Amino acid sequence: MVRDWLVLESHKRWHEERLPIVEDRIRIRLDDLSVRLGDAEWLDGAFSAGDLLMVQVLRRLDGADILNDYPNLMAYVARGEARSAFKRAFDAQLAVFKAGHGS
Repeated sequence: MVRDWLVLESHKRWHEERLPIVEDRIRIRLDDLSVRLGDAEWLDGAFSAGDLLMVQVLRRLDGADILNDYPNLMAYVARGEARSAFKRAFDAQLAVFKAGHGS
């Protein structure tokens, strides 16, 4: 999904030049997050709303393969997705999206 907005801009002459710059910036953020998380289970001790939000953000990288370079973040996302709180929040968000799109 990271590339979604870039796909929309793929006809622009600067597209090919811009993609590596965007990916480098994403990697800088992921490097910081990976170090911050370390080998901890959650960002601030116990599972929190912050983890719900961060897992959702990281899920946007699905399909870009960039997260494969961060095993601790991949495991973090998997732990988050397995939580019932995440499932409830995701289902609620999906219901709102579907209602707004007539699905």
